[in-house]
Amino acid sequence: MPQMHLSRLAGWGRTAVSGARLLPVNDSNVAEAVRAAPQRGALARGLGRSYGDAAQNGGGLVLRLAGDAGGALLDIAKREVTVGAGVSIDDLLRVLVPQGFFVPVTPGTRFVTIGGAVASDIHGKNHHLEGSFGNHVRRISMLLADGSVAELNPALRADLFWATIGGMGLTGVILDVTINVIPIETSKCIVDTTRAHDLDHVMTLMEEGDDRYRYAVAWIDLMATGRHLGRSILSRGEHATREQLGSDNDGPPLEYSPSVLVSVPPIVPISALNRVSVKAFNAAWFRKAPLYRVGELQTIAQYFHPLDMVGRWNQAYGPRGFVQYQVLVPVGEENALRRVVERLATSGAASFVTVLKRFGAANPSPLSFPAPGWTLTLDVPAGTRGLAAMLHELDDVVLDAGGRHYMAKDSHTTPDAILRGYPRLAEWQAIRNSVDPEGVWQSDLGRRLGLIAAAY
Repeated sequence: MPQMHLSRLAGWGRTAVSGARLLPVNDSNVAEAVRAAPQRGALARGLGRSYGDAAQNGGGLVLRLAGDAGGALLDIAKREVTVGAGVSIDDLLRVLVPQGFFVPVTPGTRFVTIGGAVASDIHGKNHHLEGSFGNHVRRISMLLADGSVAELNPALRADLFWATIGGMGLTGVILDVTINVIPIETSKCIVDTTRAHDLDHVMTLMEEGDDRYRYAVAWIDLMATGRHLGRSILSRGEHATREQLGSDNDGPPLEYSPSVLVSVPPIVPISALNRVSVKAFNAAWFRKAPLYRVGELQTIAQYFHPLDMVGRWNQAYGPRGFVQYQVLVPVGEENALRRVVERLATSGAASFVTVLKRFGAANPSPLSFPAPGWTLTLDVPAGTRGLAAMLHELDDVVLDAGGRHYMAKDSHTTPDAILRGYPRLAEWQAIRNSVDPEGVWQSDLGRRLGLIAAAY
């Protein structure tokens, strides 16, 4: 058994540190490790890119499952890959892309594990057409609390399969997963960009045109107010074909070697992202974008994972970290979304990573975040004056409209908000408790949001 370390762990937002016993494990010894878990239980952790406390278990055991993308099994005929849960999307893409395939869904970072992608039911720029990660999972192998390994798929133990997708790691330790993959001809994307002068404009563009594109996302200038409220840069694209590469691209069409171009210093004494600097940046970024541009070629990293080009970018928010706030507002409740954007813009909260996407149909998971509607995501420095009160005010607007919060991003909301936003929570809890009656699987987030019993 590898050596256990007492570690201080935090999410990517760096706002809520807790101490736990961190233990690297693999498929052969993970069951033994779980049997020795303390009273506070055990939890699997990926690369720590959940923004809040989802991958922490203060006072308990945290397992880091080994991952080797070289062991991924690609079935070209079925367009499926079976891969260990500890493998990152980054490492998997380095295997898949040169062979002409892409993951079915990717979030804004490639530095998440496959197990984390399942547990958070991640979504990307293509949800309006193709749903979230769980829609593309064909099977899951998972260690249960009693030490047995369960094979799950949409037809075999379907209730536990869907409870695990979006279940925040609280149903078991995911060992390996089989997912669909997308065939691609090149490692480039072909992207159309439109500058929208306000929130109504960008929402109209998205409603009328998103379905013509596989991928769509809008960056919003959250510092703009008045007639410029919600001004945006809408970016929509698809994987480029070989024909679309043109004669200027004479390298291998499936070449893929993304890298970090620059890193934020490990210690930033104060937040580099304040109201003045973010307002100036947002204005310059908006004016830099073309009014309309068609057919620009971008790399996979440029289009899907631009922030990954900046190492340790989360440290730019200063030593207090930042809060990422992501909510869903259902179709038909666009006025609620407008109220949220207006309140944030007039507050002066400094957010330069603010994106808007359209969601399509939900999947059968009780705790999956996406559903038909709009999702708004923003980052705010944790030391912002009055931040907690303002976010709770926005919570009421979102929840009154029938919306909810994304738990993989959350670090501030309450059990009541989760209960209101996820009406099938009790159904999920019953499934979880049936396979973990003693509360082996635990997390800081699970306790904070009332997902698991307080006695644990």
